[in-house]
Amino acid sequence: MTLRLKIHLIVGALTLLFVGTLLAQQFGDMRKSVNEEVVAANRVAAQLLRRAVWAHAAQGPQALLAYLEGMGRIRSNDITLLDANGAELYRSPPSSWKAGRDAPAWFESLITPRPSVQSIQFPDGKLIVRANASRAALDAWDEFGPLMLRSVLLLVVANAAVFWLVGRAVRPFGRIVGALNELETGRFDVELPRLQGKEAAAIGDAFNRMVSMLRQNIESERRAALAERRLSDSRELAHWVAGQIEQERRSIARELHDELGQSVTAMRSMALSIAQRVREIDEESERAARVIADESSRLYEAMHGLIPRLTPLVLDNFGLREALGDLVERTQRSQPGVRIELDAQLAEIRPSAEVALTLYRAAQEGITNALRHGHARSLRLRLRAVEDSIALQLVDDGTGLPAGWPDSGGQRGLRWLAERVESVGGQCRVEPAAAGGVCLEVTVPLHQPEEALA
Repeated sequence: MTLRLKIHLIVGALTLLFVGTLLAQQFGDMRKSVNEEVVAANRVAAQLLRRAVWAHAAQGPQALLAYLEGMGRIRSNDITLLDANGAELYRSPPSSWKAGRDAPAWFESLITPRPSVQSIQFPDGKLIVRANASRAALDAWDEFGPLMLRSVLLLVVANAAVFWLVGRAVRPFGRIVGALNELETGRFDVELPRLQGKEAAAIGDAFNRMVSMLRQNIESERRAALAERRLSDSRELAHWVAGQIEQERRSIARELHDELGQSVTAMRSMALSIAQRVREIDEESERAARVIADESSRLYEAMHGLIPRLTPLVLDNFGLREALGDLVERTQRSQPGVRIELDAQLAEIRPSAEVALTLYRAAQEGITNALRHGHARSLRLRLRAVEDSIALQLVDDGTGLPAGWPDSGGQRGLRWLAERVESVGGQCRVEPAAAGGVCLEVTVPLHQPEEALA
């Protein structure tokens, strides 16, 4: 059921109730008026005839008959004269008022009172006076009929006017419903014009604002989704690039270790051999050969110091614990005044190559930052297996984090480390240590999620 029909039915019902109340009031007044008229006429006629009967009773029924015939009809009453034997001597003539017409039986039965009968006895007969409300009922019907017709006409006209006015008032809501249906189909460019009526105009303005905000939100979500997709692509590319770099580092480190290392060792061996052979023959050649041997030794040592920076070959050969031990030993050898405590407990757990390399790079980056930026002199490196993950913690006694470092972006190395840890499904946290310095915590799952492996 439409809003227009609901309002029309409500107003129509109220109008019908109002008209019905007026008609009922008018009908009650008519019934009361007819009742008063008929009853009063009957009483007056009965009193008049009672006196006439006693005045003419001594002269016999014929004298009373002549009186009644001369008087004619008394309004709203039927008069019947009977002799002593009950034979009818006289009946009043029918009323000439609106002769040939009568009110509908149902109307007359509703509006007329109960018949009133007055019986007057005298020695030679009886006079019966019976109330007759047919003419009064006809008068009431002639008055009620046009009133009812005008009421029905007024009801029809009022309902037609209400139906038209309500249709005009709710017409803007149809446009609003149409716009909502278009919006439901995915048309977000729909817009309502200025609608007539205060409420419709307010709803239209609210609808237009809602559609505008909806378009803005959709555009924002589209941009956010595009940015997230680009970020995801960038992270995947960075992860792939990092993997390629590690492979190249490992390849270069193995080339240095296997090829160049052997060549440098051979050069040193040949230089020493030459020095031994020419020692008694040519001292200058001996010195040159020994210089070559010494430089070869320094080159070999420099090369072996470069290889762990490229890739920890010991990690591939012996595992994470030994690789961290080698990192600590080399750091202490290069920094004699630094004390590093290593506590690595992994039991029989052997993480994957990706996880092990990530943890090693985390320890390497943390130690480098602590020494270079924090000027730390004491570090504590702990490695623990926690349920289905491995946790690495590095605490130093350096100068700590600079003020506002998260807002300024922090160290690029730490950002790179966080991205790397997240790429394998782990978490990286950097915060001030309890006793000063910095605490680096990295937790990496043993089994990487599928998106990290993709």
